[in-house]
Amino acid sequence: MKERTDFLSEKSLEGLEVFQLTTEEKVPASHIYMEAQIFSPDSKRLILHRSAHPHGSDPHDPEHQYLICDLEGDGDLVPITEETGATAPSVSPDGSRLYYFVNQTEVGGGRLILKKVEMDGTDREELLVIDHPLPGTTFRPSRPYPLSTISADGKRLAISAFLGDGRTENAPWGLLVFDLEAGTVELILHGQSWCNVHPQYSRSTDPDEGRDLLIQENHGNLCDPQGKFEKLAGGEGADIHVIRDDGTRMRDLPWGRDGNEFCQGHQCWIGRSARAITSTGTREPQSARLIAGKPIDHVGHQGVRTAGGWRNDLTRELPRPDFYHFATDIAGRKFITDAGPKDRGGELWLAELAEDQEAPLQDVTFLLNPGSSWQKDTHIHPFLSPDGKAGFFNSDESGLLQAYMVRGWAD
Repeated sequence: MKERTDFLSEKSLEGLEVFQLTTEEKVPASHIYMEAQIFSPDSKRLILHRSAHPHGSDPHDPEHQYLICDLEGDGDLVPITEETGATAPSVSPDGSRLYYFVNQTEVGGGRLILKKVEMDGTDREELLVIDHPLPGTTFRPSRPYPLSTISADGKRLAISAFLGDGRTENAPWGLLVFDLEAGTVELILHGQSWCNVHPQYSRSTDPDEGRDLLIQENHGNLCDPQGKFEKLAGGEGADIHVIRDDGTRMRDLPWGRDGNEFCQGHQCWIGRSARAITSTGTREPQSARLIAGKPIDHVGHQGVRTAGGWRNDLTRELPRPDFYHFATDIAGRKFITDAGPKDRGGELWLAELAEDQEAPLQDVTFLLNPGSSWQKDTHIHPFLSPDGKAGFFNSDESGLLQAYMVRGWAD
């Protein structure tokens, strides 16, 4: 990795170090989407990828690889996959192995392969090949989501996919849950509105809470028979739910859908807690806010108007909230986020989440300007190591997308 002191300015927090983790001059690289479970629990190793962007990769690109970045070993990068079509990685909670999919699907057919490999590259194994309809259905999965999510006990893995047959307009999408011990798969949710699910397992170690998945619904989307979007309903149609991984206990989060507030499309759990955060936009006043919430029993799709819903505007004390993507550490205390102004390359901020659930963000501190062009495929997408001691972000400030790390703040 290469030290980049040029990212720091007199506004930056004193003591910061910035490193460029990927340095190929002709092949772009990036971090995986910030909600993914791609870190070892000791915060020493993470997965990133080359010939890719923050929202995924081309399944037909032979240059695409997932890499292990060894932060103890001066940021050494070691390929962990070689297969064309490798996608949706998840590191096991103990950090010993990587689960991922190989996408050989086509709409209505092909193969989706679930694999695992030890983090030293040994014992690569096919766990399940889906080349037939999902159990109890006529659906064949294709166009798998570029993110998977693994339960905190390491027993289950979830991913979403298109379920169309290539002939049907506005065919359904669905959420698949894999039992990693039994080698089985179950479709727990499907419908036209589940086209951009962003599934995220709870990080709770409680046996009951650990079965929960945070999911996104997009009402009003339209797609052609091949699953390509003709209209992706954004904030206007988005609401956020929690569902148990057996398809029961649907719950709602009190965000958006009131004509003024809308969900931007990113949300995450607060550490191992049962609370979550989303980024919302508002028209009046014009802002981009960060709102914490708790799930409540499903009563419809009423968003912020959900009766009895608990929410906390974490950015209410800031004069002009303009925040977009974010993450917490595993303890749910440290918080990192990107922010506008977009036309000046964006900003990176660090904050604290108070023990008092009703409190706003604490100690909001400027880190640096990432210099991003802020196009969809160059999003900054910051996240933290599990121990909260380092932050990670993307930027195309050099003209080519690369992955970066910043560290050096006090505990």
